[in-house]
Amino acid sequence: MEVIEEIEYEGLSPNAGLGVNMVAGALAGITEHAVMYPVDSIKTRMQVFATSPAAVYTGVGNAFTRISSTEGMRALWRGVSSVIMGAGPAHAVHFGAYEMVKEFAGGNVEGAQNQWIATSLAGASATIASDAFMNPFDVIKQRMQVHKSEFRSAFTCARTVYANEGLSAFYVSYPTTLTMTVPFTAVQFTVYEQLKTFLNPHGAYSPLTHIVAGGLAGAVGGAVTTPLDVAKTILQTRGTSHDPEIRHCRGLFDAFRIIWQRDGLKGFSRGLAPRVLTFMPSNALCWLSYEFFKAAIRDS
Repeated sequence: MEVIEEIEYEGLSPNAGLGVNMVAGALAGITEHAVMYPVDSIKTRMQVFATSPAAVYTGVGNAFTRISSTEGMRALWRGVSSVIMGAGPAHAVHFGAYEMVKEFAGGNVEGAQNQWIATSLAGASATIASDAFMNPFDVIKQRMQVHKSEFRSAFTCARTVYANEGLSAFYVSYPTTLTMTVPFTAVQFTVYEQLKTFLNPHGAYSPLTHIVAGGLAGAVGGAVTTPLDVAKTILQTRGTSHDPEIRHCRGLFDAFRIIWQRDGLKGFSRGLAPRVLTFMPSNALCWLSYEFFKAAIRDS
C-alpha cells in the first residue's frame, strides 16, 4: 500500500491546477502564521524605537519573560486574528500565482536549463500579488502587537486607523514591503527548489526534504532582508509613536535615516534573531503543509 501511494504522488503533474494550489497555499499560510505568531510579536517589539524603558528588550528570552509576566501570555497573541483573516486568502493568491507563473515560464519542464529563472520570476510575481492583499492586515497586526497597544479587536483597529490616518496608512509601507519581500521570496523559492532537487532528486514524497529545504530557505531569506523589515515596522507603527519624527516618516529612505541616526549600523539588524527564529520553522512548516495539502487534494 505504501508503494502505491508513493507512485501516485510521483505520478502527479508538477502543476496541480490553480484551485488546488490556492487551497493548499491558504491552509499552509494559516498554519504557518498561527504557530509562530508569539515570536513575530517579539520581533515587532524589538524593532520599534520605544520611548519607555519597559518596552526595550535585550533579547528574545528577555522579551518573552517580561511580556508574559507583566502583560500575560495573551499579549503575545494579540493581533493574530488579523493575520488569520489575511493569511489564508493572501497565501492562496501567493501559491496560486507562483504555480501559474512557474508553469508559464517553463519551470515545470523536466531538465529545463532556465528553471531557476522561472522559479525566481514566479516567486517575485506571487509576492507582488499577495502583498497587495496582505499589507493592510499586516499594518493592523503590528498596531496591535506594540507595547501598550490600545487595540484588542482587529476591526476596531482598522476602523480607528482609517478614521485617523486614511486609507494611505494601510499602504504607506507597501513599496518597502515589496522592496523587501520580492528579493526575499525570489531567494526563498530559489533556495527551496534547488535544495529540494538536491536532497530529493527522484521527487518522491519526502516530508523531511520539505522541512529542511523550507527551513534553510526561510532563514537565508529572512536574514538578508532584516534591514528592510526594520524600516517596514517603523512605517507600519508610526501612528502609535509619540515621536514626531517617526510619526511623519514617509517612506523607506526616511526610515533608513532614522535607524542610522539613532542606532547606527546595528539598528538595521534589530529583531534579526526572532526574525530568523520565525522564518526558519514557519517556512519549514509552510512548505511541509503546502506540499502535503497539495498532494492530498490532488490525490483525492
